[in-house]
Amino acid sequence: MKKLSVPFVLFLVILLSACGGNPTNKSNNVGSPSAVSSTDAPSGKESTSTTSDSSDTFTYQSENGPVEVPTHPQRVIVITRFLTGNVMALDVPLVGVDEMSKSNPNFEEKLANTEVVTDESLEKIIELNPDLIIGLSDINNIDKLKQISPTVTYTYGKVDFLTQQLEIGKLLNKEQEAQAWINDFNDRSHKVGEQIKAKIGADATVSVIETFNKQLYVYGENFGRGTEILYQQFGLGMPVKVKEATKKDGFFAVSTEVLKDYTGDYVIFSKNADEDNSFQTTETYKNISAVKNQHVFEADAKAFYFNDPLSMEYQLEFFVQHFLGQ
Repeated sequence: MKKLSVPFVLFLVILLSACGGNPTNKSNNVGSPSAVSSTDAPSGKESTSTTSDSSDTFTYQSENGPVEVPTHPQRVIVITRFLTGNVMALDVPLVGVDEMSKSNPNFEEKLANTEVVTDESLEKIIELNPDLIIGLSDINNIDKLKQISPTVTYTYGKVDFLTQQLEIGKLLNKEQEAQAWINDFNDRSHKVGEQIKAKIGADATVSVIETFNKQLYVYGENFGRGTEILYQQFGLGMPVKVKEATKKDGFFAVSTEVLKDYTGDYVIFSKNADEDNSFQTTETYKNISAVKNQHVFEADAKAFYFNDPLSMEYQLEFFVQHFLGQ
């Protein structure tokens, strides 16, 4: 009976969506390095519960308006690799995530029994029977997803990583836990930053590079890969050329020949073994000062991409180990 009922329910979802759904606004393309960030806060920052903890639901004020969500969600689906770690950090049960989250080496074990879903796999999502769906503002089929379960979306990069976690905390009725992590992470990361500056010098500069889709990039201060920690939490310097080049998009494509102009005293290389990293074998690369001084620290890109709490904890530990030798 279940095999018959799922297509039927899916048909009803599509029919209801076609009759009464609101159009979806598209935002930036977060599937590529061109995802950008801004400092505008979502309306959800002011969200509060309109019912007590004993109630089954409460109203969350999302950036797209009020959404009635479960007070204690138990079957959450996250249709974006950018927010999976935010939910996991608050110990809320996940039943569906995207492929990239599933293959993240930091998440792999915890997500072993979690299904892979996309914004197109509506039948599978119905079978998973979620009580809450979380995604980005540019996901497909949002009106159909809303017919399945309460759906809340966020615009990638609209707020800083700390505010984003607080918003997820409000959505999941775990605001206190989210705020506690924010306070603790701020304290710890600022202390580590002072220790690093004392060791390498307050004027030392750091660059973050990565190979992505056969292209070499440098990254600005709000683009994951440890940039938020290095430049915001630690207060380390960014090379002037990197700051200028990444001002608009948050990233900048470079060739091996000019890479030396964008490298600081230290380089964090977010390295994906599946990409072409042959530039490291060239004499041009080997003659860069940071390379000759053994100031290039290589990280696993698949575990280093994002700026959720779990990824940030991994990045902080990485920096402590490589900068301080602890």
